[in-house]
Amino acid sequence: MALTKLSRSVEGYVVFVTGAASGMGEATAKLFADEGAKVAAVDINRDGLNRVVEEIEAAGCPVRGWSLDLSNGEAIQTVIDEAAAHFNGLDMLVNNAGISIFSSIDGADYTRAWDKSLDVLLTAHTRTIRAALPYLRKSKNPRIVNIASTEGLGATKFASAYTAAKHGVIGLTRALAVELGEEGITVNCVCPGPIRTAMTEEIPEEQKLTYARRRVALKRYADPEEVAHGTLNFCLPSASFMTGTALPVDGGLTIKNA
Repeated sequence: MALTKLSRSVEGYVVFVTGAASGMGEATAKLFADEGAKVAAVDINRDGLNRVVEEIEAAGCPVRGWSLDLSNGEAIQTVIDEAAAHFNGLDMLVNNAGISIFSSIDGADYTRAWDKSLDVLLTAHTRTIRAALPYLRKSKNPRIVNIASTEGLGATKFASAYTAAKHGVIGLTRALAVELGEEGITVNCVCPGPIRTAMTEEIPEEQKLTYARRRVALKRYADPEEVAHGTLNFCLPSASFMTGTALPVDGGLTIKNA
């Protein structure tokens, strides 16, 4: 006989994951698949997405992939409608897709960096949420998880566009947690710190080690799967009273003074 009543299983639920072709998105899609969820995976990178979908299928897990440009609101609506029709519903939305463009405020490419960063890192979240809401409202376990960053809790020079967007993701998360709370839809965000993804692979290994030793309490970069587990925790049925939270998954970076 169970001593508790709240489930820690996402088995049978449908999750929609953006940016699923690599890094944290790939790890998230695979983790949810391992946990028994039905995975709708999307990414603008068709080749990478096909690889991830094939690997999930090979493990015997239900999955389907869609190539999607998150700057196209009509395409987002079409894909979410198709995913919900294919899996007979949609329960969890993970807004993971991201880019990183650095520029000084007076740089020649700053306007492009700003516009692209805000579009992909923030506005796209609102597009997917708006498209998914009719299906989330019918779910028994409606969850929205936005991937922000420790840049949403601090700042780095030459990254003002990225930093502003990530601060915006945290603000959006909190605002929608309040707005959608009375419907039982939880909205949370994860703030990853230094992670080994495509965005950081060009940083020389020695620089990674130096940064981690100086800034991170655990003295290392994280694997994408470690972030995915934070995302999964927000989506559990047992996480029904957690909303509006910005969770750092950063190895202690944001709490370390020296």
